Amino acid sequence: MHADSMLLHAFVYLAAAVVSVPLAKRLGLGSVLGYLLAGVLIGPHVLGLVGQRSGDVMQFAEFGVVMMLFLVGLELQPTLLWQMRAQLLGLGGLQVAGTAVAIAALGAAGGFGWRMPLAAGVILAMSSTAIVLQSLQERGQLKTPGGQASFAVLLFQDISVIPILALLPLLAVKSANVSAGAAAPAASGIDGLAGWIQAVVIVAAVAAIVLAGRYAVNPLFRAIAKTGLRELFSAAALLLVVGVSVVMELVGLSAALGTFVAGVVLANSEYRHELEADIDPYKGLLLGLFFITVGAGIDFGLLRTEPGVILGLGGALLAVKFVVLFALSRVFKIPTPDGMLFSFALAQGGEFAFVLLSFVVDHHVLTRAEADPLVATVALSMACTPLLFVLNERFVQPRFARARGPVREADQIEPQDNPVIIAGFGRFGHIVGRLLRANGVGTTVLDLDADQVEIVRRLGIKVFYGDATRLDLLHAAGAERAKLIVIAIDNEDKAIELVELVQKHFPRLKIFARAAGRVHAYEFQKRGVMTFYRETLGSSLDLGIDVLRDLGMPAHQAHRAARRFKRHDENAVRELAQFWEDDDAYFKNARQNIEAFDRMFASDNAAERHESDRGWDPMPPGDVSRG
Repeated sequence: MHADSMLLHAFVYLAAAVVSVPLAKRLGLGSVLGYLLAGVLIGPHVLGLVGQRSGDVMQFAEFGVVMMLFLVGLELQPTLLWQMRAQLLGLGGLQVAGTAVAIAALGAAGGFGWRMPLAAGVILAMSSTAIVLQSLQERGQLKTPGGQASFAVLLFQDISVIPILALLPLLAVKSANVSAGAAAPAASGIDGLAGWIQAVVIVAAVAAIVLAGRYAVNPLFRAIAKTGLRELFSAAALLLVVGVSVVMELVGLSAALGTFVAGVVLANSEYRHELEADIDPYKGLLLGLFFITVGAGIDFGLLRTEPGVILGLGGALLAVKFVVLFALSRVFKIPTPDGMLFSFALAQGGEFAFVLLSFVVDHHVLTRAEADPLVATVALSMACTPLLFVLNERFVQPRFARARGPVREADQIEPQDNPVIIAGFGRFGHIVGRLLRANGVGTTVLDLDADQVEIVRRLGIKVFYGDATRLDLLHAAGAERAKLIVIAIDNEDKAIELVELVQKHFPRLKIFARAAGRVHAYEFQKRGVMTFYRETLGSSLDLGIDVLRDLGMPAHQAHRAARRFKRHDENAVRELAQFWEDDDAYFKNARQNIEAFDRMFASDNAAERHESDRGWDPMPPGDVSRG
């Protein structure tokens, strides 16, 4: 096989990922750093296993960033995006401008004039969307104030690439010595048109994506779903992402921005979850390749010949961006622990910097000799990002925890002989507890929300503060002597952890569990817990009964319909649990289940319409008052 074969390169990349990523995660470093280290090892400056095709792989792998932004868009409602406008424009705009000005000022003070430092400042203001979002998602920090602020800035940076590409050529040095054969920048499909026509075409392209997402995509996927061919749905999902990317590039916009807009438009689509499930594996693989190529692209040759310059530039970049970001977190009143997360997360250079540096060299804004150290600096800073996350988690955040004072100790639980233990006494658990108390059943209640504990105690109900997943607290609560435990914890992962703890140490203790939804119910069943209760099912059926009554259905008939629905739905949850981890089998059986339910319901409704039933109707139609 030829040494430069794409197939051989693919084998090398995949083998490096399979070996290094599990090792990095075992060491607590995260998958991103594992991919970067894999790239360094197989790169030309260590083992030299990848050749000239690494650039081709990078172009292919960058599509992983595009897919990631599409999936992020799917998670965002347009209303939520509008609510983020202050952070998006204010925080994002000030970050780009502040970083660019700070770097330009340092460069000018160092005697480099103003053109080159300003161009470098604008380029280095970009942060790595791929690494930061992946790292935040892995750590469950994307929904925190620091994670949301980071996402807003990254989104603004992606959008700002468009005007930056338009303005950077204005900094070009005009020289008669420029070679006529110099590489020209890549042109979009509308470069030859007048300026106002280009603007119209761009607006029309974005509008077409929005309209297609709202009115054309759902009918298309509905038709594809009817074929029952899962692979066709996957192909259609990829076609959607690739098609939007092509349209965006034809009009000179960012493919990542276009797919993000498409994702936001489809956030309310009935096929959102299927799209996520189909695209996520491709996104994960391509992002892994992207990180590996970044690691392989670090120029250790330049680092060996000019270590002081590269390390100095890398340290200065991280320090300047950290200071600017932390100052902005103070201005926008982000809590200090989240402000530190925000500052550490975005201190590196970004993948768009590679594109912009190539662009400014082609437009003679920077020379190749000026750009190469910046390329190495950006790559080095990106490689340091996972280490910055680890530094924040292990050394910085614990200091804030200590500054807030000692963590409240669990209450001392006197010996208990109550037959029931209740873990979690919030909006679900307290109803169960009050019902048992009213009927003379003794309970031992544990809750980890200190505010909730104090409120309930003021109402005269005895609750102990403590984490029910601690084995010593369960012993103190009398788990050996109790008959059953009610798990009503808000946190789904904690609830599963408690189930496994009880099953291991108190196998005779019967478990009754609150399930947040179907998926949570499936997780309980996987562990043999069949006495689970979905928290919204009862109230949803009550509302449905009242709606049917208000529309004129007799009360007895509405109640019977609700009972039938509940019985069938509970059976369906138990039957479908076995297929949950197999998408094809799950959706096939779910559709069959729904069709059978509709037929059964229609048959039962027809059989129940008897004159004698009128005597069971306690309320006239339309009266849904509950006293």
